Amino acid sequence: MKFYSTNNKSHKVSLKEAVIKGLAPDQGLYMPEQIPPLSADFIAQLPNLSFQEIGYEVIGALFGEDLSSDHIKELVNHTLTFDAPLVKVEDGVYTLELFHGPTLAFKDFGARFCSKLMNLLVSNEKVRVLVATSGDTGSAVANGFYKVPNVEVIILYPSGKVSTLQEKQFTTLGENITALEVDGVFDDCQQMVKQAFLDKDLNARMLLTSANSINIARWIPQCLYYFYAYSRLPKGQGKVVFSVPSGNFGNIAAGMLAERMGLPIDHFVAATNVNKIVPDFLKGVPFRPRPSLQTISNSMDVGNPSNFYRLLDLYGDESNLKERVKGYFFDDATTREAMAEVKAATGYLMEPHGAVAYLGLKTFREEHGGYTGVFLETAHPGKFGDVVEAVHQQKVELPERLAAFFKGQKKSQLIANDYEEFKDYLLSK
Repeated sequence: MKFYSTNNKSHKVSLKEAVIKGLAPDQGLYMPEQIPPLSADFIAQLPNLSFQEIGYEVIGALFGEDLSSDHIKELVNHTLTFDAPLVKVEDGVYTLELFHGPTLAFKDFGARFCSKLMNLLVSNEKVRVLVATSGDTGSAVANGFYKVPNVEVIILYPSGKVSTLQEKQFTTLGENITALEVDGVFDDCQQMVKQAFLDKDLNARMLLTSANSINIARWIPQCLYYFYAYSRLPKGQGKVVFSVPSGNFGNIAAGMLAERMGLPIDHFVAATNVNKIVPDFLKGVPFRPRPSLQTISNSMDVGNPSNFYRLLDLYGDESNLKERVKGYFFDDATTREAMAEVKAATGYLMEPHGAVAYLGLKTFREEHGGYTGVFLETAHPGKFGDVVEAVHQQKVELPERLAAFFKGQKKSQLIANDYEEFKDYLLSK
């Protein structure tokens, strides 16, 4: 299958080029030339299939022209080594727990898939993976690519704007993982990465790629857990809405890809913190990137979400997108209140990003009756221990593999918010 740029549908490349380049030369994001429809029989059989069996079918439909069936199985088996349980929180409301992987965040799925796919596509070439992170992407990619041969990972993150544990997860590994601490915000990090990909001089000297959700190898596999979540809902649940905590909007775009392939999702909720560019757009305000604001749900502190253009592409135009997706935003005080209220009423412990998604789902269901709702919990509460413990006045027990990161020593290099300094660093490697 070919992949085209969201900025120019006539610009088409192979799977390998789309994965290795990450971003199109015109700064567009790559999209599959065709979205293959899955059969009604497959959708009906979902409750009887394992996570891996679902993965074989979905990834086979998307990549079957480029990868052998053995490679597809190898890719899926490498990715889906942990569960994504669907947990009932209250009547008609379920959460999809996506934090049971190595770094206890949803991005483990995409990072593991991406590292394995690059391993299959690239032979002996030295690849440098550039990553901008507002938190969980850095830890997932660092751990997903850790010690992968012929791959060097360089992570840019905003100084002082990720949680201590998130920072520890990608600054303590060493080996082929390097962390650059940028004097700026996430959008500055993302802009430097994009600029590097478009720098002809730099790309002539080294092979650069991305493991952010702009890369199809990070983005596409996230659609798998939407199929899995739907398959685990009780029979006769009626109309289904998914509420997704959204920052760079790759996660919700993956859900829309699943829906476009035939998964019967009736509606989506894009739930954000006060970085509300997309909720504003869905209510009729022109899309205008703006400086990001710092919040307790820091992984969503994004003022210029790259995957917005995938949303438009998947639904064809603005009117269809606005018809299928509702956007809501919530401030930190409201988020804290929701965390406390849900814990008191149900015993379920949410972290800030999941709480924002819960609020979005709650608001949608109050406005629209008859929906069964699923909200995504994208990280373990322990990853945001300071916030969670302050809300509940109790200590959050960390899983051992998470607590182990605190024992590592931070290794990072502080750089200015300056592309030329970043380029000089890359050329010195």
